[in-house]
Amino acid sequence: MPAERKPMRYGHTEGHTDVCFDHTGKHIVTCGSDGDVRIWESLDDDDPKSINVGEKAYSMALKDGRLVTAVSNNTVQIHTFPEGAPDGILTRFTTNANHVVFSESGTHVAAGSSDFMVKVIKVSDSSQQKTLRGHDAPVLSVAIDPKDVYLASSSCDGSVAVWKISEQTQVISWNVLQKSSDVSNAKSICRLTWQPSNGKLLAVPVDKAVQLYERDSWNNVFNLSDDFITQPVNVVSWSSCGKFLAAGSVGGFVTVWNVETKECLERAKHEKGYTVCGLVWHPNGSQIAYTDTEGCLGLLDGLSPGAAKTSTTAAAAAVGKEAKDYDDLFDGDDDGLLEEDPSETRSPPKHPLLDDEDEDDLMPSLSRPRKRGAILEDDNSMDVGSLKLGVGKDAEDDDSASMVQLAPESSALRPAYEGPLPTPRQKPFQTSSTPVHLMHRFLVWNSVGIVRCYNDEQDNAIDVEFHDTSVHHTMHLTNSLGHMLADLSQEAVLLACEGTDELASKLQCLHFSSWDTNKEWMVDMPKEEDVQALCLGQGWAAAATSALLVRIFSMGGVQREIFSLPGPVVCMSAHGEQLMIVYHRGTGFDGDQSLGVQLLQFGMRRRQILHGDPLPLSKKSHLAWLGFSAEGTPCYVDSEGVVYMLNRSLGNTWTPVCNTREHCKGKSDHYWVVGIHENPQQLRCIPCKGARFPATLPRPAIAILPFKLPYCQITTEKGQMEEQFWRSMLFHNHFDFLDASGYEFDEAGKSLVQKEQQELLMKMFALSCKLEREFRCVELAELMTQSVVTLAIRYASRSKRMALAQRLNELALEKAAEITAQQQEEEEQEDFRSRLNAGYSRTDSEWSQPRDRNQRRQQQPREEEEEEKEEEEEEDAAVEEETPECEMMEADEVPETKKQRLNPFGKGTSSPEKPAPKPVLMATKEGRVNPFKVAGAVKSPGFTAGQPRTANILDNMAKSSKKPSAPGGQAASKQKSPVLKPLLPKPKSKTQATLFQMGPKTASKKTEEKPSKEEKESRVQSENPVHAAAENTENRKPKTGFQLWLEENRKGILADHPDLDEAEIIKEGMGRFRALSAKDRLSLTEKAKGGAVEDCAEVKKRKRFEGEDGEVPVNETAEGEANLSKKKKPLDTSSKLSAFAFSKD
Repeated sequence: MPAERKPMRYGHTEGHTDVCFDHTGKHIVTCGSDGDVRIWESLDDDDPKSINVGEKAYSMALKDGRLVTAVSNNTVQIHTFPEGAPDGILTRFTTNANHVVFSESGTHVAAGSSDFMVKVIKVSDSSQQKTLRGHDAPVLSVAIDPKDVYLASSSCDGSVAVWKISEQTQVISWNVLQKSSDVSNAKSICRLTWQPSNGKLLAVPVDKAVQLYERDSWNNVFNLSDDFITQPVNVVSWSSCGKFLAAGSVGGFVTVWNVETKECLERAKHEKGYTVCGLVWHPNGSQIAYTDTEGCLGLLDGLSPGAAKTSTTAAAAAVGKEAKDYDDLFDGDDDGLLEEDPSETRSPPKHPLLDDEDEDDLMPSLSRPRKRGAILEDDNSMDVGSLKLGVGKDAEDDDSASMVQLAPESSALRPAYEGPLPTPRQKPFQTSSTPVHLMHRFLVWNSVGIVRCYNDEQDNAIDVEFHDTSVHHTMHLTNSLGHMLADLSQEAVLLACEGTDELASKLQCLHFSSWDTNKEWMVDMPKEEDVQALCLGQGWAAAATSALLVRIFSMGGVQREIFSLPGPVVCMSAHGEQLMIVYHRGTGFDGDQSLGVQLLQFGMRRRQILHGDPLPLSKKSHLAWLGFSAEGTPCYVDSEGVVYMLNRSLGNTWTPVCNTREHCKGKSDHYWVVGIHENPQQLRCIPCKGARFPATLPRPAIAILPFKLPYCQITTEKGQMEEQFWRSMLFHNHFDFLDASGYEFDEAGKSLVQKEQQELLMKMFALSCKLEREFRCVELAELMTQSVVTLAIRYASRSKRMALAQRLNELALEKAAEITAQQQEEEEQEDFRSRLNAGYSRTDSEWSQPRDRNQRRQQQPREEEEEEKEEEEEEDAAVEEETPECEMMEADEVPETKKQRLNPFGKGTSSPEKPAPKPVLMATKEGRVNPFKVAGAVKSPGFTAGQPRTANILDNMAKSSKKPSAPGGQAASKQKSPVLKPLLPKPKSKTQATLFQMGPKTASKKTEEKPSKEEKESRVQSENPVHAAAENTENRKPKTGFQLWLEENRKGILADHPDLDEAEIIKEGMGRFRALSAKDRLSLTEKAKGGAVEDCAEVKKRKRFEGEDGEVPVNETAEGEANLSKKKKPLDTSSKLSAFAFSKD
């Protein structure tokens, strides 16, 4: 009985499956754990009809146009066949029904359940039921006698029972099975069956054999077994003639016996070795269909029971399997030998043959494992298919006998190719869509809405539903053209259909946001060019075709750019002005896909960001989802559930950010991604139980999964903080992208994120200090901002880690120098832009007038500048009211200054325009020497007294709350240099001894000494240069609004630009003053004119108070801390450092 084993093909999701033929044998019907029943016209049917019967389908039976299924809602349902229309519920159980069968007459259905009961239901009247009770465990399988007298059942309690249906009594029982607690734990599902027509024999699979019991006497007449079977038999099936019995086992073995002669006629092995859980004969006996626990469907073809019966002899049955197969090589029937080999002569000879363990599950059609023992039992021997490797179609006409004679001499033959095999290319798909073969499917599901397609006998339509009904109401479209692709945006719906022999492929757009009354347009593709992928951007649409072209259209239907792709398209997605295309860049091997990705940026600056770079995927996976996050970051998901995100800050590399399989409860469960959000961090997806995609009805619910980067030692505190920090860095790169692209973004959110990141760094720094990892501490400090490094120095000093504090101090100075250099570069760029824009005039109010004013200012003498600035202020206020565009342009410059001055841990800065207090503290302390600083480092040209941000951080901490001094008072400090002499450092040994030997009381005594009177006077003069300068102008005339603003913000300007002279300070102040709104400037002007006398008096009073007392009361909250530091001024470097290191607060 030579047979040809067809390659397995995917039918259902992973889990238990069942199979049967219809009464004509034209259709193969399967069911699986995905809840679908599929009707296949043949094994090569690429579009089987699908009927959804529930969440999971455990078993089914087909008879006389009725399809009975046992589903997961504890019911046995009935549907019409092949229409699939529901026809009621036959019966219910308290748990799942595990097996259902029809009687041979088709009048009754038997069902066994996990609640230990067996029911026999009349099909025409489901109320007529008979219940059989007696098993002590879940029922595995049932079978009705062809004469409708007896019923046989197997159970997890280890028994096989025969019941008399009419009396509902148990006739006999055999304890032949291994006991188990549930069906899922049973070693075998024990699918027993009666011999057709007369029911003379009952076949029961027991361990590695099939036991046959005689009717009425219930004796075990004989057993059928074979050395080929190495694992328990799972299911048995009789041929329609009742002469042959087929069995499928746990190890994937399929065996056929002649029951009369008890000889094994056919042996075949599953190409992957998966468990065979469904097996059925074709009505004419020429085929056997079987399914496995992975949801795949297979077929044994070419069975001829009649011919096999006449060709076998008793002598062959007495000889062992190896001798039988070897002797058959010389029986003269060469054609039969070639057919007996599992590799059919019609299979493509160019593909090599591999062993079972080397095959690729994605390549079932390229290779078939040879049948063990078909010619020789040696695994290293070659089969007939290997002999024909590389031979064309004419090989079928060659003399097969000569080829057979060479088979035993494998060593003399050229070895078969055993290298990697090419992977079939993934077909193009539309992201967030379900398979095309479904009658009810999602065309797209994204952040805008849902597009569903209904294609059945009653209706062929498309429904468009919007999440936000304010965008547009729900639309119902007639799908007369058979659209199979769709995309949805805030502006339009884009549809496409395939071409036919009569009609070309069409691209249809419904521009529902158009102000025009004609909102629809359609484009026909050229002949033999089909649309394979499409997407919608902001104001444009794109379509990728089978001609390896990408066509760009405007939203109104204007054809725009066309460009070619290096390979066939796989998927395409768009977001705003970005277009991402994934295509085949080559042929993959060993189940891997070879995909490339292009990322294009449209808009004013058109550029290509990714130039066909390889797309990383998990091993032996394919692309499952492609799109952008809500913030515009490219992302994709592979079939293994791994989510990848583009890291723009690391050279546009791809980083895995989540693995959805970690959240699945079962192996067959999956998550169907519909959207990704970076802020907040959310992966929006639909859980699919036992399936890869959801059904349209009922509407599936959205689940939100967290992100987690695959860092090492994620269970430790260190690993968790590292993962959290770098995930935050990755997921908030979009702020920089949006800023660079000119989009609006949440500045408060960005500052909050930066604060959280710095807090994480500080926590990791503290953890490393506890673990005595000082080098690691410095590495973490390199990621911190300057202000947070100051906190790290303080923490290290209080932890008595002076070497670490010295390293961090050097790092802080380097960061300060970098900030200064960056600010200088920005100033130079701003000056360069202003010079370029000086000759360009957009409007008289925006550009020409400021340019003329700048020219006049340079020509006028210095003493007239104050009057001119007052006039400019009034002119700008009038211009701002007339031209609001100027406000918008100048307001864009304000966030830049805010971002430069951002201090995540700052508590005292209420306005971002004011400088941070710490960098300016020691602007006048140029003579102080840092005891931790190497002598040569102080001579760096970047660290001068005029640059307040380069001050020694340790000095700042010693006098942390002192009032900031403006660089304008440097002249006063220089004149009184004998008073503020630099404190020379003592030798190292004495310094260390002072730090660790001096008690807290001694340090506190020294810090409590008050500064001298000369030092107080010099400090007061250095702290109030603005008041001294303002006093002269107040004596001459009232202040202007600009002068009042400049007095308040002069410190901020000097903090950012310490090397500016007076004229440049005024120029910089004018630029910032014009950035204010017209309302603020007018209020400042009125305040200056109305309150000039009061302001002058307050200034003088304040100066008098400070000059007389020299200090502010200590008990005030805001100023007390500053004056406390004044009182605690140390006498030398050692006492200052030790007082800081051992301070209690």
